[in-house]
Amino acid sequence: MLSCTKLFYKRIISESKIIKMIKKQISLLLVLLLNFFLLKSHAQEKDNYWNISPSKSIVWNVNTTDSYPHADNIEMSGKKISAIIYYDVNKDKELSLKREIIYPQLRTIEEDWRKYRAYYKKVYADEIEPTISKGGSNLVFKKVDSVKINGKITFYHTPVQEIILKRTLFSSMNQRVFVENWELINTSDKIKELQIGKTDTLDQLRGYKGKYTSHVYNDADSTINLLPHSSYNFTLYFSAAIDQEPIKGFKYEEIEKERNQFLQKIEENLVLETSNPVIDQLFYFSKIRASESIFESKMGLVHSPGGGNYYIGIWANDQAEYSGPFFPFLGYKTGIEAAKNAYLMFLKNIPEDSSPICYSFEIDGELPSCGKDRGDAAMIAYGASQFLLRNADEKFAKKIWPLIEWSLNYCQNNRNKEGIVLSETDEMEGRISTGEANLSTNSLYYGGLLNASYLAKELGFHKLSSQYLKRSVEMANAIEEYFGDNIEGLNTYRYFKGNTHLRHWICLPLVMGIEKRAEATANALLEKLWTANGVLVELNPGSTEPDVFWDRGTLYALRGTFKAGLFDQSLKKLVDYSNKRLLGDHVPYPIEAFPENNMKHLSAESALYCRLIIEGILSFEQTEFNSFSITPQLNEDLSNLSLKNLYIGKNAISINLELIQDKIDTKIYINGVELINKMVKAGEKVTIKI
Repeated sequence: MLSCTKLFYKRIISESKIIKMIKKQISLLLVLLLNFFLLKSHAQEKDNYWNISPSKSIVWNVNTTDSYPHADNIEMSGKKISAIIYYDVNKDKELSLKREIIYPQLRTIEEDWRKYRAYYKKVYADEIEPTISKGGSNLVFKKVDSVKINGKITFYHTPVQEIILKRTLFSSMNQRVFVENWELINTSDKIKELQIGKTDTLDQLRGYKGKYTSHVYNDADSTINLLPHSSYNFTLYFSAAIDQEPIKGFKYEEIEKERNQFLQKIEENLVLETSNPVIDQLFYFSKIRASESIFESKMGLVHSPGGGNYYIGIWANDQAEYSGPFFPFLGYKTGIEAAKNAYLMFLKNIPEDSSPICYSFEIDGELPSCGKDRGDAAMIAYGASQFLLRNADEKFAKKIWPLIEWSLNYCQNNRNKEGIVLSETDEMEGRISTGEANLSTNSLYYGGLLNASYLAKELGFHKLSSQYLKRSVEMANAIEEYFGDNIEGLNTYRYFKGNTHLRHWICLPLVMGIEKRAEATANALLEKLWTANGVLVELNPGSTEPDVFWDRGTLYALRGTFKAGLFDQSLKKLVDYSNKRLLGDHVPYPIEAFPENNMKHLSAESALYCRLIIEGILSFEQTEFNSFSITPQLNEDLSNLSLKNLYIGKNAISINLELIQDKIDTKIYINGVELINKMVKAGEKVTIKI
């Protein structure tokens, strides 16, 4: 009996210990879970480093956001210069700057593939920064309080001995010089006597065009008496010259005026105002990046992607297809001229035989890339016909028409027995398999046929117009028969015969108005392929490689899903994407790709962002020089949209949409005169004759 009682108490004690142990483990698990959620919440808070400021800018408030250490970069360009500014704020809020200055016209002497990237470049860090001293001791301005971006980038340093340093960096729009303006602000009630060191650095290189001299200098006085509550400005100039060109004597005031005039022009045209300030701000910034990346070249002014690798050259995708059709909307004469020069260059280089057209002309147009068919004829036909309709210049349209006709004939003559256009690859240039015929080339050919049929009619080529329209119907059927497939359980498209994985370019039929598989394709794009950085190039669960994304795919995807009427789904993803690119960890523009080129701010992607709003949300379409249509869509999350000073030729169009209950109040003005004022249902097409 006694032994049983002992066993009984031992069991109670043992169970009690087990219960205590379980409770302890549960408590530990709860702590871990709490820490996880706190960390996750903190990480989510840090997703946004920036806030929108009322002055058409974004601000990273380093003091209040606790969002450091953090590093990023931004590119800024002008006709003779581009610069990528790398900035890094460490755990102590100390700023480090690296300035990669690129002089596109100063071609260096290179061999093999490197000659295609032969731009004179210089990189400068803190070694060129002048010392500032007071009473024999250096004032060290390392810590920063905030950073602002507004078409320039400005760093606000933490005060040192009651002096604030403010640094503003940007490219000259017309001269071969980059500037960094230093403003010293005395916040005290006492005069501050300061000594400023001189920067004067020269480097020389024998280049392709002669002797190149790079020069960094400042125009500061050696000693200043900084009065109470006043400021003093001086500037660091980063310049380069060929042979006897001047390397100094630049005036900051002139350079700043040029930049401000450019920004004002961009701000005034194609003005988007919606109920979502993030979309509005990224739209404005995208106009800047798309428009600043225009360079003087032997081809004339040309738009080029940038990104440290692509200058004074043109490409069939970036310029003919992406950015060219955007510039007429903006009414930006420099951009329109650059687009014209690109189409003229392709026109001059139409092959005399049946070979594919050169897909790029780099380094002043002197280094063409030929021999590989990326579907470039389809890209050119689609983009050039859009540009010519929007530019509404009949004389220039007739001049470029032979390029469009050749491009369409090339595609027509390079089809297989199923009626599908063959091409070696697409604009990804073999980075990923595309088979012998891909959906991108064929969708672009279809879009080119449609646009060309409209343009041919405007130019009086009625027989060709009918022929292209007939071919477009045949092409739509061929696309459905050849590419229509069930992938990942969705009735969408295979990218090429034998392809079993979802691809980003399955969006292109939607962009072109082919909607038979719209819902499943949108599901593939906005759900299965979607990531925090937009649409993946390919969904391949078996791959061990890092996720690959190119923003051009995301921007086309959203344009297509909006155009197909899938507004609610698309808007949610657009807001997420816009927030990431404007306020997140790499700002303030759309990017090229990852991991390739480490998410550089290529400029044509910014043109695509603007086009997604116009051609996606508004479903803007043009079938004549003097008419267009939109298909208004809004919801409670985007309840109003105004787009002012959108240009077709010389005509300024303004569109005002407002959601009122289940209808959309639609007002459209041409050159200030109201032409449309009515209530329409969401998804109802509105056609306007100018």
